[in-house]
Amino acid sequence: MTDHYKGSFFGRRVGKPLSTRQTQLLEEFYPTITPDMSKPCPQDIKSLFRADVSQVCLEIGFGGSEHFIHRAKENPHIGFIGVEPFQSGLVKGISNVYDNQLQNALIYDDDAVNLLDWLPEASLDMVYQLYPDPWPKKKHWKRRFVNQKNLTRIARALKPNQQYRFASDIDTYVDWTLSHCRQHPLFEWTAQCADDWRKPWANWPGTRYERKAHKEGRIGRYLTFRRI
Repeated sequence: MTDHYKGSFFGRRVGKPLSTRQTQLLEEFYPTITPDMSKPCPQDIKSLFRADVSQVCLEIGFGGSEHFIHRAKENPHIGFIGVEPFQSGLVKGISNVYDNQLQNALIYDDDAVNLLDWLPEASLDMVYQLYPDPWPKKKHWKRRFVNQKNLTRIARALKPNQQYRFASDIDTYVDWTLSHCRQHPLFEWTAQCADDWRKPWANWPGTRYERKAHKEGRIGRYLTFRRI
């Protein structure tokens, strides 16, 4: 078990006022699709889902939930856990799970480190982190989620030979992530040619952050690391 982080890797959580429907879903539906972390996590985390799933994937910071919902709809026999502490993204994710009647999707609304520490060792089949907040100012780099301690958290929860996927349009964060993962003894970069990091993964739905980046002239990079 890694040391618990006494802080957070995100800033402001509350956004615009919620609609009546959003408030109702947050108060009544959300408790039915979030892990009960007041109890020990079951060793077989597939039992957390209402659907019969064969694998479990985690997305850290799902933003507008485009990728999270797309993958859950595309793979009904895979369980997806999405983490999103920001209220605007959170309610979008909750609404999308409800509207699509997804039985294979769970959502957690707090710091991902808490969830990673709660999950059993070698219980996840994939971890995504897509277009995270880059914290561009150097004085804020300590808030970047990618660091040695959190990579150890991901490695502990991820099964051997499975993937940690990271995407960003910010070159300094891409370089930062490459450096940290290369330094970590339990991860290796899988790229064999430029297209392996220039092109997104199969059946990529895109995200609103990615579209914003393209409009502003920035290009996404898609990094895949294998858990050794």
